[in-house]
Amino acid sequence: MKQEWFKSSYSTNEGGACIEVAEAPDVVHVRDSKDKSGPQLAFEPAAWEAFVTFAATAEV
Repeated sequence: MKQEWFKSSYSTNEGGACIEVAEAPDVVHVRDSKDKSGPQLAFEPAAWEAFVTFAATAEV
């Protein structure tokens, strides 16, 4: 099955810190949007959801 990668709608082509995500039922893949053939991270969906929730609510 081919992975469908997507980038956040908040991302622009002017920044240097974008990631792409590909979701499957049992894993979420994450990669650097500028290095598509480079390394990828893989997370269990619950771990990815916890990270996204934290990132959306954390004060930086």
